[in-house]
Amino acid sequence: MFIGHFAAGMAAKKVDPRISLGTLFLAAQFLDLLWPVLLLLGIEEVVIAPGHTAMTPLMFTHYPVSHSLVAVMGWAIVFGVIYYLLTGQARGAWLLGALVASHWFLDLIVHSPDLPLWPGSEQLWGLGLWNYPALTLLIEGAILVAGVYYYVRARRSMGLAITWWFRSLVLFLIFIHVMNMIGPPPPNATAIALVGLLQWIFVIWGWWADRPAAVATYGR
Repeated sequence: MFIGHFAAGMAAKKVDPRISLGTLFLAAQFLDLLWPVLLLLGIEEVVIAPGHTAMTPLMFTHYPVSHSLVAVMGWAIVFGVIYYLLTGQARGAWLLGALVASHWFLDLIVHSPDLPLWPGSEQLWGLGLWNYPALTLLIEGAILVAGVYYYVRARRSMGLAITWWFRSLVLFLIFIHVMNMIGPPPPNATAIALVGLLQWIFVIWGWWADRPAAVATYGR
């Protein structure tokens, strides 16, 4: 799943409007920001196998540090604790930890069975929705609509505008999602990792789009 993780970050704005959208994106996509680093270090592995699923040519053969359920829960706790130590905000810490954990459960919906429960686990999980493109698009589209809706409600509840930066962010996420589906397979794992690291752009973009200072420029 790609766009659904960002949508989860948008929706979380309604739970705690004090947290920047950039921080919410960082939590929601933390596992997929960690994964490219582990790929480059040779700690985790992916195989390019066109036809593996209808939606993606990537076969996730080994990623226990970033995507096993036990490791994910550990990362969620670490993320939440660090946020609490930096801000003293318990509610925000719980929310961000939940967002980190949500990544595994959203991936569970679409992945073919490749998600381990713990490092070394032989039991792999995944509902395989990527083999049903129309249903995948319907579900991710619904998650995106919900995310945008709750983000807009959160902004307006604070008397803040919806910026063009946010609108352009949503459109660009949709564009990337479409290109991921129709574009050619990546040439190698290194290219996958380098492109994956570009997702930091969305963290910065989310922070910029969420700035209260933009209220004076853009209408609701």
